[in-house]
Formats: sequence, structure tokens, C-alpha cells
Amino acid sequence: MKLSIGIVGLPNVGKSTLFNALLKKQVANVANYPFCTIEPNVGIIEVPDERLPVLAKIVNTTKIVPAVVEFYDIAGLVRGASTGAGLGNKFLSHIREVAAIVHVVRLFEDKNVAHVSDKIDAKDDIKTIETELILADLDTLNKQKEPKGDGASKEAKAAWEVFKKIKDNLDKGIPVRNQSLTDEEKQLLKPLNFLTLKPVIYVFNVSEDQLQKQETTRQKIIEILDETTNGRDHSMHLCAKMESEIVILTPEEQKEYLKQFDLEESGLNRLIKKAYETLGLISFLTAGEIEARAWTIAKGTLAPQAAGTIHTDFEKHFIKADVIPYEKFVEAGGWTKARERGLVSTVGKDYEMKDGEVVEFKVNA
Repeated sequence: MKLSIGIVGLPNVGKSTLFNALLKKQVANVANYPFCTIEPNVGIIEVPDERLPVLAKIVNTTKIVPAVVEFYDIAGLVRGASTGAGLGNKFLSHIREVAAIVHVVRLFEDKNVAHVSDKIDAKDDIKTIETELILADLDTLNKQKEPKGDGASKEAKAAWEVFKKIKDNLDKGIPVRNQSLTDEEKQLLKPLNFLTLKPVIYVFNVSEDQLQKQETTRQKIIEILDETTNGRDHSMHLCAKMESEIVILTPEEQKEYLKQFDLEESGLNRLIKKAYETLGLISFLTAGEIEARAWTIAKGTLAPQAAGTIHTDFEKHFIKADVIPYEKFVEAGGWTKARERGLVSTVGKDYEMKDGEVVEFKVNA
């Protein structure tokens, strides 16, 4: 499953600093992955997973393949983007392709970094971008034509009713993701790829001083989100400037540095994990002589469909799967001893995969 995240924000909020920090993280590790050609505005970043090196040691392989996230640096958003201002049209076309949006919001004060509105006002910044996305969705809706006559399908008529419902709410400033819609209604909306239906993670870019004052900063963010999104969306905070500086340190050096801020891991790692959580994704693991690898699936995925992420033929020819929780696999020291101790479960087509399970799929040749 492809996980793509678009980074958006007004000018001078730290969006590019954050993206460049992610690129440094990518460049440091890219040799480990089967990816070579990467566009300048796309960063392919590993999902931090401490389990993989442990599995690799147990099964005696040197090849580790983590799950990855694609981050897109989406440029050109200014007030009026929905009508083509700035690079508005390019912005909108790029954002339609991503699974979720990271909205970088500026909280830090720095007289050397100008703000597009000449003042730091996170609430206004959030509303500006939300308004542009809502206006773009309304433009999409206004281009739809009501299905009439005997030739109109039942599905087209049902979709039209949903369009009318969401338009009323968009006119009131309510994004589609915060509207009460059934799964069936969301499915009918899927072909139009509404921007405000995409999950949003608000990333508040703070100063190192604000990072030191964790509780004060958290309370400020809660207040901002309560007033702008009713606290419904995912959020976190980090210092993009600091992230761009510490990304060149070793993991051990990073941990030591972050202790002064009472943080256990970097903001970049927290962001990637937050993206997984926001999209309802989990990883299952495979471990053998060839490689130790993490595979991305949605929560609720059944075993045959999980097998299909490895190869489409695996889903078609699925017979069963051997599964074991990661902790038990490590405790046993590998497949052989785990089977001897009866720790491995054999499951069928109706089994729902769980995060962190080590799996071997059995398929017809």
C-alpha cells in the first residue's frame, strides 16, 4: 500500500525546512531501499521500526526493508489559491493525489523570518488554507450536473443527493471530513477526490524555547484547534529548524540531545508514525534468509489481501498463513523453536491481520 503525504502551508511557516529535514533523512538511508529515481519535490522516507534489525539478526540476514512514506512538498499556496492565485492550480492538482495532508502551522516568533500577514496568527493561517480547500471543493461540486431522465443510473442519482448534502455544509465552512457521512456516501464521493475529505495532521512549528515549555505549548495548540477545527483533527508539534540540524546525528546522539526537551524520539519519527495512525495503517513483518521486511496494510485487512501486498498471485492462490506476535518470535529465537513450542498459529482466509505479526504465507505454486 502506497502511503503519500502532502506537506502544505503558507509561506515562511517552516514547510520547506521540514521537508528538507525529511530529505536529509532520506539521503542518509536511501541506499538500503529498492528506490533510485526520486523527483526533487518527493522524499521517500522509512517508517521507523526498531523491530526489523532484531528480526534480521535472528534470521541471519543483512537486508532490511522498512515500510516507507512518500512526502510531497506542495508549493504555491497563498490566499486565493482556489482561483489560481500564486501556483494555486499546481497546488490543487498535487494535493489531490495524496492520501493525507500535513498542514504546517507557524507558532515560532522570529523577526528575521517574515510572515505573509506580518503577524503570527495560527488560527487565521489555519482558516486561510481550510477556506481555499473548501472553495476548491465547492468549485468541483458546481461543475457537476444533475442526472435526469430514465437514462440516469441509480448510483448517479444517489451521488447527486450526497453532493447536495455536502454542498450545504461546505457553504457553512464545514470540511467534508468533518461531515456526518456513511461509508456508502463516502464511496460515492470517491471519484471526485474532494480535498477536504482527506485526513489532516496539523504540525505546529515551534521554537526551541516553546519546545522546552511543553505543557504551555500543548495548551496553546489545544486552544487553537478547539477554535478552528473543534479539536477533531490530528495534531503534533516540533521544531523544524532543530529537526533539520539533528537529522545528521546518529540515533544514539539524537536521543541524548532530545533528553533536554523530555522527548524520546525526533519530531520526524513522530510525524511518520502519526501519519500511519491517521490513515489507520499497520505493518506486518516477514523474516527469512533473504530479508527482514515491514509491509503496510490497512487495519482490518484479511490474510489473503495481506499476502497480496507481497505479490498479487499470493492473494489468488492463498491457502493459509503461519502467524506469531513479534515478541513471541523474538523470545523463541526464530521460526523453528517457535513452532516447537507451539507459539505459531495457522490461520485461514477470514483471519484479520494484527500489527507487528511475523508471517509466513502458504500459497499454491
